[in-house]
Amino acid sequence: MFISDSDLIRSMQKKHFILAAALLCLAVVFSAGCVDNGGSGEKVEILYAGVGNMPQLLESGAVDAAIAWQPFVAVMEEGQIGKVISYSEDLPPAGKWEGHTCCVFGANSYALANPEIAADMTALMILGNEYITANPEKSAVLIADWLFANQDLTYGGVTVNSVDVMEASIPTIKFSGEVTDAWIESNEDFVQSQRDLALVNGKLANTNSEETRELLFDFGPYEVAQGIVESGKFLEPSSSVKEISVGYLASDHDGPLFILLKDWKFFKDNYNTYLKPVTEKVGKIDKAELYVNGKKVCDVKLIEGSAGPQLMTLLQQNQIQYAVAGTPPFVSAVDKSTSAVDIKILAPIMMNGSGLVVSDEAPADDWNSFIAWVKERSAEGKPVVIADPQLGSIQDVQLKAALDSAGIGYTTKSA
Repeated sequence: MFISDSDLIRSMQKKHFILAAALLCLAVVFSAGCVDNGGSGEKVEILYAGVGNMPQLLESGAVDAAIAWQPFVAVMEEGQIGKVISYSEDLPPAGKWEGHTCCVFGANSYALANPEIAADMTALMILGNEYITANPEKSAVLIADWLFANQDLTYGGVTVNSVDVMEASIPTIKFSGEVTDAWIESNEDFVQSQRDLALVNGKLANTNSEETRELLFDFGPYEVAQGIVESGKFLEPSSSVKEISVGYLASDHDGPLFILLKDWKFFKDNYNTYLKPVTEKVGKIDKAELYVNGKKVCDVKLIEGSAGPQLMTLLQQNQIQYAVAGTPPFVSAVDKSTSAVDIKILAPIMMNGSGLVVSDEAPADDWNSFIAWVKERSAEGKPVVIADPQLGSIQDVQLKAALDSAGIGYTTKSA
C-alpha cells in the first residue's frame, strides 16, 4: 500500500478540484530539479505526486499517465479521466508481481502479550477478507459508506458515484489473509528494492532471508487463527484486557476491517465473535466492543491515521496496539526502530490493488501499445510524463522494473 493518506482520500469528497492548485503543485515539483537514471535512448519523465492529486493532473493534461493504488485507479476510469492499460500484477517482468505484497495487519509487542486476542483479531481479519470475496457488491456499498458516507466524488466537471467506484475497485484487489511462500518472498523482494535505493539502512540493511523474516514477521497469531477459522472456535483471553486500539487508513485496501464493523451482525450470527459498534451510523465508526463466543471481552477504539508512518509511531508509543497499513511503512519502521516496543507483521490483508492509467486520448490500450507510444513520443522530444506516488513505493518499484524490461529510461522529478 503503499503509503496511504486519509487527507488525500477525503480530498475526493470535495465538490470541485481547483486546477490552478494542481498546476501550482506541478510547478513546485518541477522546480525541485531532475534525476536521470543514466539510460540512453527512449525515456519517460516520472513525476512524484500524491495519489490524491493524480486525477486532476491527468484530467488537466499535466501528466500523460499515472500509476496509483485503488481506489484512485477506479476513480480515473469511472470518471472517464483515463483508462487502465495494466493492473500491477500484470506489469512486466511477466509473472513477477502476481499476489505482490501491499497492505498488512500488524501489531506491537503489547498486543502480542495477549495471544488469544491477537489470534482472534487475526481470524476476524481473515473472515473479513472471505466476506468481501464472497460478497463483492454488498462490500462495495459498505466500504463506500465507511469511506465516503455515501457521497458522490467530484473531479473538475466529472462526478462519480462512490459505490460505482468501489464496485470497479474491489474486483481488482486480491483480498486475502493467507500467508504463502510467494507472499513472504514478495516482502523480501521489496526489502531488497529498498536496500538498492538506500532507503533501508538500519536493522534490515544486511540481513539474510531468515534474519529478515525474524525481524518483520510474527506468524504465531496467524497459525492459531487458521485453526480458529477452520473450527469456528474462538479463544477467550486468559487475562482481562480493558481496551485495545486499532489504527487504519482511509483506503478500500483496509476494507476487511470496515466490513467487520459495518455488517457486524453477520459475524455475530455466523461466528458469535464480532466487533459491535457502540453507535451504528453512516460513515466511519470510532468505538466498538469485541465479543468472543458471545461474551464481551474489551472495548475497541478505531483510530484513523493520516499516513502509514504515523500509525507506526502510534504502535511504537502503544497508543494503538494493532494497525492495518501498507507494507512499506512497516518495513521502514522495523528497519529504523530504536524503540523497545517491537512491531510485527501478522498477515496480509490484501494483495495487488494498483494500476497504470493513461489519458483517454492516449493511443494505448495495453502495455505493448503503451511502450510503442512512449517510444514515439520520445522520438518527438516530448517524453510521456507519468505520475508516481513516491520514490521507493511499491508502485515506483514496479513501474521502474517494467520500464527497465522494455529498455525505457527515465528521469525523475520530485519536490
